Amino acid sequence: MPFELLHERLPELAERETRIVIVLRDNPDGQLPPAEYAFHEMFCNEPRCDCRRVFFSVTSFRTEETEAVIAYGWESRLFYRNWFKSFPATKEDIAGMQGPILNLGSPQSCRAEAILELFTTLLLPDSAFMDRVKRHYRLFRATVDQPRNPLLRRRRPGG
Repeated sequence: MPFELLHERLPELAERETRIVIVLRDNPDGQLPPAEYAFHEMFCNEPRCDCRRVFFSVTSFRTEETEAVIAYGWESRLFYRNWFKSFPATKEDIAGMQGPILNLGSPQSCRAEAILELFTTLLLPDSAFMDRVKRHYRLFRATVDQPRNPLLRRRRPGG
């Protein structure tokens, strides 16, 4: 499953609606320094895939680096078990589809655990934000599965 930034397919939407969290002072364990952290959404660009997951590539404005990559699947374990029907999957595979978790296949900074905690305590309970992510998913999927629609056509470099 290749994941692609929302910004690549819907740049105006991503520019307007990317969530930025501002940390004003060090957290108690000192793992998350004051900075602005942008949660850039990435979705699967495989045609006809309906994994209902998002990856957040979290970048710090202070370091200008990716600090964490969080995977989040918002459906039930039953949904992911059914989704895996054509693949051999363990309970751990299914549990890993339902997030939030740090993506094992991505490099993570020493602040990744603290960013995951920030996501879990601040963003995940925000139903308006999570509804927006699901809307972004549907819009993104439409650009993958219905590419002939001129309103949803992928932006071309230089165009």
